[in-house]
Amino acid sequence: MGTLHQPSIQDLNVKIHYSNLLLPIQETHEHESMFLSNIDKVLNFTVQTVHFFPANPEFPREVVAARLKKAIQKLMQGPYDFLAGKLNLNQQTGRLEIECNGCGVGFVEASTEFTLEEMGDLVYPNPAYRELITQSWDNNQDQYQPLCIFQVTSFECGSLVLGISTNHALFDGLSFKIFLKNLASQAFDHHDHTPLAINPCNNRRLLASRSPPQVTFPHPEMLHLTGEHEHPVFSSEDEDLDFKIFNLSPSSISYLKQKAKHCNKTTKITSFNVVTAHIWRCKALSSPSQSNRDRVSTILYAVDIRSRLNPPLPHSYCGNAVLSAYASARCMELEEEPFWKLVAMVSDGVARMTDEYARSAIDWGDIHRGFPHGEVLISSWWRLGFDEVMYPWGKPVYSCPVVYHRKDIILLFPDAKGGRGVNVSVALPAKELQIFEQLFYKYLSA
Repeated sequence: MGTLHQPSIQDLNVKIHYSNLLLPIQETHEHESMFLSNIDKVLNFTVQTVHFFPANPEFPREVVAARLKKAIQKLMQGPYDFLAGKLNLNQQTGRLEIECNGCGVGFVEASTEFTLEEMGDLVYPNPAYRELITQSWDNNQDQYQPLCIFQVTSFECGSLVLGISTNHALFDGLSFKIFLKNLASQAFDHHDHTPLAINPCNNRRLLASRSPPQVTFPHPEMLHLTGEHEHPVFSSEDEDLDFKIFNLSPSSISYLKQKAKHCNKTTKITSFNVVTAHIWRCKALSSPSQSNRDRVSTILYAVDIRSRLNPPLPHSYCGNAVLSAYASARCMELEEEPFWKLVAMVSDGVARMTDEYARSAIDWGDIHRGFPHGEVLISSWWRLGFDEVMYPWGKPVYSCPVVYHRKDIILLFPDAKGGRGVNVSVALPAKELQIFEQLFYKYLSA
């Protein structure tokens, strides 16, 4: 239990050596379109991850880059042809879709004169990580932004980092991990027809809305837009935020589980549920409006619906198969009720996500323009296991998202490779963060 300290290096002075669009090996003649579900189309924003690798003398940057280029091109020629496409609004249906037109993906090679050791604790989401990602594609006259951009950056010590920027409409966490496994399998480069590690299921119509749509539940976790302009999910505001990472060790998580032991048999006392309940209480009670004890606080957290549908989705479903579960309570309850009741509310939010509820939420998107909405969203990268993927040059020593500080999004990510603890990334105005920190430790000792 504790906080991580900010690393000293915040400017890597990255030098670009190569930048170009990778095209499929063979020209795409038929421009088919990929259907996007109502879940996919709400997630039209960029997700960026970095994957750090130790030095391997047999795999300098040039060799790794060449392997990755060929692997990406092979994937674009097969089941991942949509990576090379572009988002398009179908004028006939009014729906966002991916036009699989072979425009290509971005690929960048770069280097820094720093060593990986000089980066300090990789667990800390250093702002310098943004230099390890290509933020936008500038050398295209059509202003086309690839849906996927790769950047391989070498350190002075020979270590490497793979930075990947993708539009969230392409993947959720599980399907992105499957993509990484397939990318790694093709990078081994034994044959031109190396089989994929896992064959992705690209039938996104499995999550199409019903005809006619049937909204059979109230959906307080969704905000209905009535204006003419689209709003991004959890739109950011210009605020001066302080930032801190809090660590929950395995023993701290065990303590929270012990506090929840009075839950009834239907409540699942999981690590995620107790951590989420703990964060929810601290966030709600640190708000300036917490003095209004009747104020209702709503927390959102993602639930994978693959196994919850009837029939279940294939595990290899490629696309976004997560919906926002929610829990709501008055600040008075969050402050005064025993911890196990908060855990029960979080658990109930997960249990609520049945086949019918998920279908109702998807159908809601056909009737209303809107997006998930709550006081705070828990975005968990805790158990995705991106650092478990084996590439020809080894496994990553650490994988993590590139963090953008938002007061309405709290990020969970692994505390160390193979560790059972979790780091909690929180950005709030200074006074709120101070209260959050006090509550965070208070409820870990009470």
